[in-house]
Amino acid sequence: MQGTIDGFSYGLVTPLVAYLMACLGGALGLRCTTRSMLVSHSWRPGWLALGSAAIGSGIWTMHFVAMMGFTVEETPIHYDKPMTFASLAVAIVMVGIGIFIVGYKGARGTALFTGGTITGLGIASMHYLGMAGMQLNGRLEYNTFTVAVSVVIAMVAATAALWAAGQVRGFLWSVGASLVMGLAVSGMHYTGMAALSVHLHGTESASPGDSPASLLAPMLVGPLAFLLIAGAVVMFDPKMVMGKPTGAPVEHKPGVPAHATVPHPTRRPPLRPRRAHGHRGSRTPQNH
Repeated sequence: MQGTIDGFSYGLVTPLVAYLMACLGGALGLRCTTRSMLVSHSWRPGWLALGSAAIGSGIWTMHFVAMMGFTVEETPIHYDKPMTFASLAVAIVMVGIGIFIVGYKGARGTALFTGGTITGLGIASMHYLGMAGMQLNGRLEYNTFTVAVSVVIAMVAATAALWAAGQVRGFLWSVGASLVMGLAVSGMHYTGMAALSVHLHGTESASPGDSPASLLAPMLVGPLAFLLIAGAVVMFDPKMVMGKPTGAPVEHKPGVPAHATVPHPTRRPPLRPRRAHGHRGSRTPQNH
């Protein structure tokens, strides 16, 4: 028996809130990645780790806020808590690998492609692992082509976002990049949900696990508290807000464009006046 799926049982409330969560996590993560490119090597791992946790928490919160609006008409849905929070760990770790690659190798070329691919796969892995934690009286099936499209969307979005983080062009630039990233992550989520179909079992049985309502409090309180703390770090760091160093220019750091150095003078300095003819005579052998 085919289940009747409704992904918008609360209307536009859950998609909009989920999009804002993805944008918030993306904005904080990208600013932390940008900040890591403006500091010494000793501080860089801390900023990259904070950025990884922000992006991972943001997309995880986005996923489960969106899942609040997902229902199957014929059966209740429950969630397995270990599997649910394992998806958060997967998101943070895989996003972290991609961000560390870009943070140390630069947001260009092979490093950008590798980091974006790993980060995108982390986003997709979080989504489908979170879906694996969903328990109901039925079987989940996916359309292979649509799943592949959702994974490609995640990888392209992650690559574009990491490229934007490597430009070091100020706060508004990263805000725009985070809006695009939030849209792409939300698009990946709903594309993946469009690939889903539910085949119900013939007999009704109680599914083990926690209900969405029991997961709502820790899901919102934990990651949102972390995102607020990370947001406070961003807002009270002048270098983070400006997106550029306040002291001497950064030299030979991965991710910082070559044109960020001191500009060349627009005109050549005036030539020195020539000395008297007697000066050149010192180079000529003299006859005694």
